[in-house]
Amino acid sequence: MRIIHTADWHLGRIFYGVRLIQDQAYALDQFINLVREAKPDAVVIAGDVYDRAVPPPEAVSLLDETLSRLVIDLRTRVILIAGNHDSPERLGFGTRLLSQSGLHVAGRVGLDPVWTTIPDAHGTVSFCTIPYAEPALVRERLGNPDLPDHAAAMRAVIAKARETRPRGTRSVLVAHALVIGSEESESERPLSVGGTGAVEPSVFDGFSFVALGHLHRPQRAGNDRIHYSGSLLQYSFSEAAHIKSVNLVELDAAGRCHLERIPLTPRHAVRCVTGTLEALLSAPAGNDADDYLSVTLLDKGPVFDPIGRLRSKYPNVLELKRMERLGRGDQAASRVDYRSLSDREIFTSFFQTVKGEAASEDEINAYLGVVERLHALERESQP
Repeated sequence: MRIIHTADWHLGRIFYGVRLIQDQAYALDQFINLVREAKPDAVVIAGDVYDRAVPPPEAVSLLDETLSRLVIDLRTRVILIAGNHDSPERLGFGTRLLSQSGLHVAGRVGLDPVWTTIPDAHGTVSFCTIPYAEPALVRERLGNPDLPDHAAAMRAVIAKARETRPRGTRSVLVAHALVIGSEESESERPLSVGGTGAVEPSVFDGFSFVALGHLHRPQRAGNDRIHYSGSLLQYSFSEAAHIKSVNLVELDAAGRCHLERIPLTPRHAVRCVTGTLEALLSAPAGNDADDYLSVTLLDKGPVFDPIGRLRSKYPNVLELKRMERLGRGDQAASRVDYRSLSDREIFTSFFQTVKGEAASEDEINAYLGVVERLHALERESQP
């Protein structure tokens, strides 16, 4: 069984004010060509297809075109799940009808996990799809009020999947989750407030291969059977060193898997550069002048119109920082980058600053409950 595993396309993403739809179309053209050459038995897309619950029209058109080329033109089975950025209802519309054409979509978590069986030369492989398991929804569907967070919800749903797994077949689990010990990036939205969303790798015991979405760095998650494919593109400057790729997985007759990462070449690479303004402007112009750049200037003292002068040579300078200011021992240097903090850490820091005392667990939990409800509303109402 040959499988191509991808995830986290985030169609419709805006990066420092730049709409990435053309960059995403460029990468997906490469992906289509890879599928054409590799001739997989199935393509697996493990969530966060869109960047937000209500995607822009051009993102919907790009997904429609890409899936049509895969399913209709290349006659490839596609198994797709919703991630925490997607609207499960919108993504899951027409599931029964689409499955007859070879497109299997899992939007919301159901009472019983959905299994899709695909034959190969050695028998059959059963694919189980577990979309983003929103705790409130899983509590309702399973009738279990004792599932306080995403990690507990995932454990309950996977236990249900293990119970319903077809006997005597190799099995592939497709899920959207955070596994303990995996490396996160700046561009991922937390799955659960309060830092309690990660699951142990042992939760996935018993499956031949686990195709995961959510984390944007391609990586193994605990053992050789559990892998993230990573995102389609670099979606933050913290990912500048990431080589974006898709996973080509081969399952043998015994369920052993061999994985190869196939790199994707971006239309515009994401890079971080450092130097004085004069050095950067006098450097030879190369083929990478159109890359998306984060520039850190080493100049001391005032510099006239640095962003305008840099963009005359590097049109896609998206971020500008001054090393002189970063190195000062003043208030600016002591500021915290709140993008790297959890909701709990942001609240406790704010509470301590305003009240002059530590927040109690009841106060923290009340705040986190409100944030969790707001995240749920945001997935449905964000334009």
